[in-house]
Amino acid sequence: MLMLLGVCISSIIAIAYVGYDNGRQALNNSIQNQLISVRETKAYQIENYFKKVRAEVQTYSQGEVNKAVKGFAQAFQELESAEIQLDWHEKLKKYYEQEFLPKLAANTAGRPLLYSYLPQNSAARYLQYHYIAGNTNPIGEKEYFNNANDGSQYSGIHKIVQPIYSNFITQLGYYDLFLIDAKTGNIVYSVKKETDFGTNLIKGPYSTSGLASVFRQAVNADDPNFVAISDFSPYRASYAEPSAFVASPIFDLNDSELIGVLAFQLSANEINSVMTGNNDWEEEGLGKSGETYLVGSDYGMRSNSRFLIQQPQKYFKAIAAKGLPKDKIAFIKKFNSSILHQEIATEAIKQALDNKAGFAIANDYRGIETLNAYRPLEIDDLNWAINAQIDTQEAFEPIKDFQRQVLLATTIIVLLVTLIASILSYYFIRPIRTLIDGFRQVGKGNTDVKITVKSKDEFRELANSFNEMVDNLDHQKKLVQEKNEENEELLLSILPEPVAERVKKGEESIGDSFSNITVLFADLGGFIELSESLPAVQTVSLLNDLVSAFDDAAEKHGVEKHKTIGSGYMAVCGLSVPRLDHAKRTIDFAKEMLRIVRRFNREKNTDLKLRIGVNSGSVVAGIVGKDKFIYDLWGDTVNVANRLQSRGEWNTIQVTENVHNRIAEFIEDFEPVENTEISDRENFPVWSTKPY
Repeated sequence: MLMLLGVCISSIIAIAYVGYDNGRQALNNSIQNQLISVRETKAYQIENYFKKVRAEVQTYSQGEVNKAVKGFAQAFQELESAEIQLDWHEKLKKYYEQEFLPKLAANTAGRPLLYSYLPQNSAARYLQYHYIAGNTNPIGEKEYFNNANDGSQYSGIHKIVQPIYSNFITQLGYYDLFLIDAKTGNIVYSVKKETDFGTNLIKGPYSTSGLASVFRQAVNADDPNFVAISDFSPYRASYAEPSAFVASPIFDLNDSELIGVLAFQLSANEINSVMTGNNDWEEEGLGKSGETYLVGSDYGMRSNSRFLIQQPQKYFKAIAAKGLPKDKIAFIKKFNSSILHQEIATEAIKQALDNKAGFAIANDYRGIETLNAYRPLEIDDLNWAINAQIDTQEAFEPIKDFQRQVLLATTIIVLLVTLIASILSYYFIRPIRTLIDGFRQVGKGNTDVKITVKSKDEFRELANSFNEMVDNLDHQKKLVQEKNEENEELLLSILPEPVAERVKKGEESIGDSFSNITVLFADLGGFIELSESLPAVQTVSLLNDLVSAFDDAAEKHGVEKHKTIGSGYMAVCGLSVPRLDHAKRTIDFAKEMLRIVRRFNREKNTDLKLRIGVNSGSVVAGIVGKDKFIYDLWGDTVNVANRLQSRGEWNTIQVTENVHNRIAEFIEDFEPVENTEISDRENFPVWSTKPY
């Protein structure tokens, strides 16, 4: 029997291993295909984005912008002879010193100098004063100023085209639009009105920028369909934010003379939105650790790291451990962006920048082993790589799950085979069958079972041991049952029965809303004075007698005692057991409390007083605390009832109009009182009675 069982188990294990190996390979291929699919989707989107950008700048450079650049260039030239008033110059200088340069310095290394950026030619100063320094809109909103009302030809054109071009870049997702005079290199128009407005791209402060680069390429082109693109780099006019530029020449529609250049400024936001999937990586099939990102020819990222967005502390710790320079890390923290500052020079990226595509397992820029699907992007003028990656630990988790499933299935099959073998051997080991039946009865909770084995051998000794064990279990079961009953009584003493049942079922966070209950607050006056004249034991005994009487009355009227705090007593009706007459029951109970205090004073020769506040409405109830918890109530209904009590006269019951309306047909001894301030928000009508 054992040999047969061994052969069966060996066969099962061999079959399971072959199935596991084939399944593992299939899952591995599926993971690889998933990464490649995500990579191709993102690559297609990015490549199409740049195709769209090229097509748009090419198309718009041959349209109505032709008239605008000629008009602006002529108006700009006229402003070169404009007189710059001294206060204009001072205000422009002040703008640079107090607004532009401090913000630029915060985003760059070193200290930018005023005269390196302050425009020198008259037209630039004139325009920057009227549209930047003299523009009261804050930085980032200068574009919404359409007309300087200075009577110049420039402002006459500007007030017409500014709203159009502002809406244009908003709709198409560009950061800025520039019109540049091809002959002079002057930026004669920009939408955003940053400090590059009016400057010269040939010899001005931004002559080495990406914008100047695409301008030079465009003016040297003879083809009206020519488009130049610059890679992302820090652009100082935009406070060193990563910016790319695309430009196309503008030829006169009449004589085909080159008259200007149309340029768009691209922010990283559009590309970043595509690559991060609007921060919905899991929805895109990248799990909890996958991401896609772009890398330029300088090995700097061109899109944000997922881990900077989701786990910044872990991200900074990881890149610091990988040796990224501190100044780079500082810029990443300052900009909250890894674009340009996070260097990725992994083998996968090097292969992609070398115009190769592939799949690899290697450590990423965090030093964590990942699966990588990489390839170059086909974008004119840009040498970029795209990589889709996911941590191997997460990627191979389905394989590990499959391994566990195979192991579990194998184990179950082996157990089934073993069970069958056991059944076959049943007839040979009948005494053991009796023992097994006994154990099964015990497993079902039956601790009264006894087994008898007639043979005089080891099986009989085993049966006797079993019976002794069952006796012990039965004793322990009774002890546990007694303990459970004690615990249940204790739980019911502090919680309503429905809530106690939920706690016993394992609920941890219990909170409910009740829309129609009545809350009572009562305060016992004179007790502190009484306690000061009596021994502590006698004081506690008197208070216990009085509270017990209140508790009995509450139970009699169907009201639930909620808690006592010092001389305060709180009760509620309609909470655990919904009651249509909860308000009337509570008022009856309140009157009973006053009778109890009167009787108590007569019997004990005391001078105790009671004031009661009652309100009906909605409350929130729930358990607060973990090890030492309480069941408490919250809400305006509770607060108002408490304030009614605290602001009422002794031996009176004060109720809100809500309560009075519910009991008016049953109880007629309530009288209205002047509006009492019982809420921080408003006064409420209050009704009062002094039954005795």
